[in-house]
Amino acid sequence: MPSNDFVSVTIVTFNSGRYIKRCLQSVLGQKGPEIEVIVIDNNSTDGTRDILEQYEDRCLIVYNSRNAGFAAAQNQAIERARGNWILTLNPDVLLMPYFIQALLEAGRLDPRIGSVSGKLLVMSPDFDIGEPPRVDSTGIYFTPMLRHLDRGSREIDNGHYLKREYVFGATAAAALYRREMIDDVSLGSEFFDPDFFVYREDADVAWRAQLMGWRCLYTPYARGYHVRAVLPGNRRALPKEINMHSVKNRFLMRLKNMTGDLYRRNFWSITLRDMIVLSCCAIYEFYSLKAFWYLARNWRRAMEKRRLIMSKRRVSDEYMAGWFHYSPVSRPVPKKSTAAALARAQAAQG
Repeated sequence: MPSNDFVSVTIVTFNSGRYIKRCLQSVLGQKGPEIEVIVIDNNSTDGTRDILEQYEDRCLIVYNSRNAGFAAAQNQAIERARGNWILTLNPDVLLMPYFIQALLEAGRLDPRIGSVSGKLLVMSPDFDIGEPPRVDSTGIYFTPMLRHLDRGSREIDNGHYLKREYVFGATAAAALYRREMIDDVSLGSEFFDPDFFVYREDADVAWRAQLMGWRCLYTPYARGYHVRAVLPGNRRALPKEINMHSVKNRFLMRLKNMTGDLYRRNFWSITLRDMIVLSCCAIYEFYSLKAFWYLARNWRRAMEKRRLIMSKRRVSDEYMAGWFHYSPVSRPVPKKSTAAALARAQAAQG
């Protein structure tokens, strides 16, 4: 059975040799709670496996014979995890020494907090932090066009985002999930939807969790650094396979989670964005047309997942609509919750 304050760190690698050693060093150097580290390698061919072999005495390493995708491999790791909290982590993330402890302290504020997001700052592929430092993510938010974006992305880190607050969801690059929430929102044994393969799977989980009444808390005291390859402005530089999954998952996420009220409220914004996406696929991004064939072939499976999600919905239309804005939405943490958490921390130290 999971024990209190025990965190399972789950990492999926695929040709991550450039980053994984430093990532694991930052994880194994964490101060505070007891942790275990589980790595699923998706059949890397760049030397990643040679590096992972050096950590087999300190981590549980699973070597897949094929690339199962990020979502399915994370599910593999979560299935093996013993912790009552799960930290999903990308191999291109470096954590400050008290990152996990700060996330845990925030997660204890309220039993309905299902996920916790820290502050990730931008790091280059050469591990350069840059001056001045820039924000990578302080949680994710949705626009009325159904785009999900990272709060603060590429902004100069000049004093914004300095307080705990509720946000829509956490980026799976470094997200702490409560075990109870994982069990509650999973569809069968699937927490992340393997149909997504890669990209947007964290936004899908965040949307599903919100529908089921779980909260996501952002805390500025957990800090890390992230090399982010996928950004809104660099689509044409990305592999065509990634772009195809991006298109597919935009519509798959909607099929599963969209309510009629939310669609009516944002009909024109959603339709405009859909027309842009369809036009781009038809004019120059031909490979992404495969996304629509996939959706047609798997329509029934998506509808069954939708049925399960909606049967567990616990929040109102008004509540959900309040999260979809063109500027990031956040909600304050009640002061009594913060005060209670500080008192517990002081008692533990004393």
